[in-house]
Amino acid sequence: MKIPLKKLHARFYRYSVAAFFIIFWPFLYFFSRKPQRYPAMNFFRKVCGFCSSTIAGIFYKFEYEQPIDWSRPYIICPNHTSNLDITAMSLMVKNNFCFIGKQELLKNMVTKLFFQTIDIPVNRESKMSSFRAFKSAAERLQQGMSMVIFPEGKIPDDFPPKLHEFKNGPFRLAIEHQIPIIPVTSLNTWDVLWDTGLERGSRPGICHIKVHKPIETANLTVEDADRLRDEVYSLINHTFESYANR
Repeated sequence: MKIPLKKLHARFYRYSVAAFFIIFWPFLYFFSRKPQRYPAMNFFRKVCGFCSSTIAGIFYKFEYEQPIDWSRPYIICPNHTSNLDITAMSLMVKNNFCFIGKQELLKNMVTKLFFQTIDIPVNRESKMSSFRAFKSAAERLQQGMSMVIFPEGKIPDDFPPKLHEFKNGPFRLAIEHQIPIIPVTSLNTWDVLWDTGLERGSRPGICHIKVHKPIETANLTVEDADRLRDEVYSLINHTFESYANR
């Protein structure tokens, strides 16, 4: 039985992710035991992501609406159509950061160590788990860290993808702690690798990422959270659809 080239490429990419994780695992494990673990673990996360993508012919091109002052913490809100979005955000963010992600990532060989140490897992079906996750996120924001949160909460099942409803959490968090939001539109990662690549495969290519200018929240109140959510949704959705329809 012949396996389509795109599925062969997807397997190669997945194996390359695992291979580079294993190569760097001793360093990751060593630094995961240190109190000041974030800079080193994020560095090796970037290296693993860059190497595994590059060897598979996958590259990332970031278009910035304006230069970002990475001396400040941000809440970064991208749309989510592919596992490549995680690598893209890891390469994009230039200050200390962590992800909030679904609890199931604790079962993944590559993401488990990160979500046990520097990232924040959340069971979105549990209000208590969500409360604890956003409490941890607030503490890290106060320490000057940036937070990457996919406001859709998961990769949608639609193919081709469309933007799904945003959850309120990231926007309330940004307003409560007066942290700017950076909307990010992942324009075509889904076309390079759909979800995990198991269903439709993947291919070499350039992932185009649009980084919008930060939205300040210092003068907003929690009553503005819905409006802020809708503003970010509209911006990302318009950019995503415009790219798809060009």
